Amino acid sequence: MLKLKINQTLPNPLQINLECAPGQLHALVGPSGSGKTSTLRTIAGLSQAKFGKIECDGETWFEASELSGVIKNLAPAQRSCGFLFQQYALFPHLSAVENVIIPLQNSTYEVSERKEIAQDWLNRMGIAELAHRLPNQLSGGQQQRVALARALARQPKILLLDEPFSAVDAPTRQSLYKTLADLRKDLNIPILLVTHDLREADLLADRITVIDNGISLQTAPPQVLFQKPRNSRVAELVGISNMFHGIFNAGNLTWDGCEKTFTVADKGKIPSNAQVAWVIPQDGLRINNTPTSSSIPATTAEISSLGQIAVVQLQIQNSSHKIEWVASASEVKRLGMEVGSQMHIEFDGDQIHIMPLRPINDPRRFVDH
Repeated sequence: MLKLKINQTLPNPLQINLECAPGQLHALVGPSGSGKTSTLRTIAGLSQAKFGKIECDGETWFEASELSGVIKNLAPAQRSCGFLFQQYALFPHLSAVENVIIPLQNSTYEVSERKEIAQDWLNRMGIAELAHRLPNQLSGGQQQRVALARALARQPKILLLDEPFSAVDAPTRQSLYKTLADLRKDLNIPILLVTHDLREADLLADRITVIDNGISLQTAPPQVLFQKPRNSRVAELVGISNMFHGIFNAGNLTWDGCEKTFTVADKGKIPSNAQVAWVIPQDGLRINNTPTSSSIPATTAEISSLGQIAVVQLQIQNSSHKIEWVASASEVKRLGMEVGSQMHIEFDGDQIHIMPLRPINDPRRFVDH
């Protein structure tokens, strides 16, 4: 189990609180410069937080408090981390197998045992036949597999992945995803993945932490994060398209700039007459080509076809708002939908999620909801 609680303020704030169990993959997402890589470097001991605690597999790697100062701070070599960097960092003059041997150099293994362990990891990566090639003789995906083998060769207690798939093409990326999925079953260690790709995080991660300006805004399973973001900033960072503002009052939600009022369950967490942001998932939308007693008229503003999928922009009548709707091409055809056609949208109030409007410097955003 990795337990991480970092509290570092100016000049480079880093306030992260998360846990990752053995066998879990925990993704860190957020904009460039938000502190994702800094979090990995702090865990590995390559950077040091001012205050906080890092614990892995029951051992404290770092602990410091305002009252006592630094209590414990293991050197990077003393922390059992496998770190896979974005640029692989392979030694260009060493072969694949020699690169994998590097972390075993100071181990108690004999030279022959080190070679055997390194070769075994290359076997597990599916590149055994490339053992004696230099990095410049390998493709990007093959280099990535060598780097991953090297990160795992000394049997680390945690694996840190810093955007490991960003520099490879889509087919190679899919192959690496499968390799990582297979490894998770065998390794049974915490895995932290930094990624800019939300689809990648959704596909691979058990839990996701959204980081902004060095601060963790929300940690949740992917399905919760994308449907129930904690606040409007989280919704923005995870790319939720249908996000709007309104006033919430005892179960009634008004929509700014639209006459429609929704009935939404009141959980007692938002005060009366509060300004809120709200989102609705695709499952909460139903599009018809004929009106119903509860539908809202809209005009088809744009249709973008992506193979068998279409992304449709619907302009709400007498409003500046647009609703994005993703559907199959066959559904769009069934509805007779084309640019300029009149449609009618039904909203499922049970699936509307309301959130407080909180600026980035409002400390209340750290409170769980």
